[in-house]
Amino acid sequence: MIKQKTVSCEIYRQKAQPVLTEVTLNGGAVSCDGVTLSVSETSAGGCRAGSIRLAIQNEELESCRNLEAEAPVKLRLPVTELPEQITALYLFSPWWTRPAFTQRLSELPDKTQTALFRFGDRCGCFVPAVGARCKAYLTGGSDNALTLVLTALQGGLSELDEPLYWYAEAPTIGEAISVAFAEAARFKNIRLRTERRLPEMFRYLGWCSWNAFYTDVSEQGIREKAAELAEKQVPVKWMIIDDGWLSLQNRLLYAFEPDREKFPEGFGRLTGELRESAGIRWFGVWHALMGYWSGIAPGSPVAVQEAPNLCRTASGRLVPDPVRGTGFYRDWYKVLTAQGISFVKVDGQGTIPLCFENTLPLGEAANGLHACLESAAALVDGAVINCMGMPMESVLSRPATAVSRNSDDFFPDQADSFREHLLQNAYNALYHDRLFVCDWDMFWTRHPDSAKHALLRAVSGGPVYCSDRVGETDAQVLKPLAYPDGELLMMSRSAMPTQDCVFTDPFKSGFLKLQNIAPFGEGQDGGGIAVFNLTDKPLSCTFTPAEVEGITVCERYLLYNYFEKTACFIERNELVHCAAAPNSCQWVVLLPITGACTCLGMTEKYVGFTAVESVHNSASAQTVVLHASGTLAWASETAPKRVTVDGEDVTAAAERKGILTVVPLPEKSGQTVAVLEW
Repeated sequence: MIKQKTVSCEIYRQKAQPVLTEVTLNGGAVSCDGVTLSVSETSAGGCRAGSIRLAIQNEELESCRNLEAEAPVKLRLPVTELPEQITALYLFSPWWTRPAFTQRLSELPDKTQTALFRFGDRCGCFVPAVGARCKAYLTGGSDNALTLVLTALQGGLSELDEPLYWYAEAPTIGEAISVAFAEAARFKNIRLRTERRLPEMFRYLGWCSWNAFYTDVSEQGIREKAAELAEKQVPVKWMIIDDGWLSLQNRLLYAFEPDREKFPEGFGRLTGELRESAGIRWFGVWHALMGYWSGIAPGSPVAVQEAPNLCRTASGRLVPDPVRGTGFYRDWYKVLTAQGISFVKVDGQGTIPLCFENTLPLGEAANGLHACLESAAALVDGAVINCMGMPMESVLSRPATAVSRNSDDFFPDQADSFREHLLQNAYNALYHDRLFVCDWDMFWTRHPDSAKHALLRAVSGGPVYCSDRVGETDAQVLKPLAYPDGELLMMSRSAMPTQDCVFTDPFKSGFLKLQNIAPFGEGQDGGGIAVFNLTDKPLSCTFTPAEVEGITVCERYLLYNYFEKTACFIERNELVHCAAAPNSCQWVVLLPITGACTCLGMTEKYVGFTAVESVHNSASAQTVVLHASGTLAWASETAPKRVTVDGEDVTAAAERKGILTVVPLPEKSGQTVAVLEW
């Protein structure tokens, strides 16, 4: 896409006129008005990587003419072929990204972090780079060139040797994104999602205090909520005590211990008793990356104790030091773990540019702080939810922690906020999922959009947790998401838009289709497509099983409509028409057919097919081992003669509904063996 020719460059300096020059890509250095500059590109692993070298010569006894802080370097990279469609994932706030859809390079939003291109016969993924000092981002400009801005947010730099971008092309957009981010991860020495370990607690149902109490959280409130969950037999296994628990002074962190007015005895007795009385296995707490939003209170116990591990920024904030800050987080986590805290949610990661502007180069501050945090997080076994951290300098600076928030907050009191929540999570996952298990945030089970939120979490492939106020959790909304012991039925990755939706604005088309996969049986992957109607009118769309990326390839599939409880057999490329009522959703499960009978698993769960652990077919029977038991179903052309579950004949209870044989059984945890005989 990028021409192997002239790159236009604008260099903005302190106390000097801008330097406007041109340089040939891979053509060596040029010099102009004391600035020496070269731009090069290399290829590796199917990815093209751009880089820049810049040096400013300051004259003896004259004012320094070094780089400005905000946006000192702007490059225009001419393109050989204009894309037909563009989806840009851009920072709409300091913390979060969302998509914009356009056909013109000049309309790219400012601070675009990832740009996806569709050409006639292929797709491309362009990732502006983060280096040791600088961050790059795309912005609007020319219709015939990519406009790339480079910044360190520190004025006075006289030399740069930094990456500019990673760019990959492939037949599908998913392949292009994977190649580009694999190279970015290799360069930054961080792990891909498949290499990160998901902490055990996030495989279970959770609850967070935020939307229930906001900053008015207290020990009494936590106890009341835990008692409610136990009484309603909601199998929540972890709790986050969100913002509001900390000891503060003037909205700055004052002490490592909890606020004694809200938690008179700290956390130790609370966590110990609720583990026994309510079955809550893990407790986590919220804190900001800087301690609290703007840092640490000068003269406070924390400031005195942690003085060697802190630094004062140019803006006057007292914050963890990007070199020595491991000690700050480690000392804090020692206090917390001693009181029964198992994990942390670390918020405000996007404040790094705000706190360290003109103190340290952005890349250096981000790399350092995240390395400090993750080193200390060994005390909580790496169990961290990274939050408000979608700026690329944070995304590409976390070496190993697995979980990262994927969207702005769930806003229960904002009318029609579900559409924006869906949009951000679906499209952000296109790139964010390559590196992290994406957290699609909490939700309320008692809410006008609770059913849509529940389905969205079921296909998210990440943590699932609610934030209902005391007395308001609806156990039935959560039941399809987890086994009776609270373990989630999780999909393998984040749900993502189908290929035909990636470059289409769902607010204009009126619908969004999300596809995902999950293990099914032994060595196979089933999947499904979730359809969301975003209009006030009935709507229908089409899809094929082949649109589910990564599903086991076979000639025929079982299609099961979760809400309508209907099933049929279809070919891999057969067009399926799916109708959705106004402002509603559909969930269509698709399973590969490899025998005379296909087990759907637990049909009352959104992804109940993941309960199927193994399948053995013989000439006259099929034996299925399931992770748990509940209402089970099989699809076949003819009805089975006999059905047994754990040795008990349940044939009399079986109901034949079209091609489905449904066996309603009580839900129970523990491995189950079912046998169908012909």
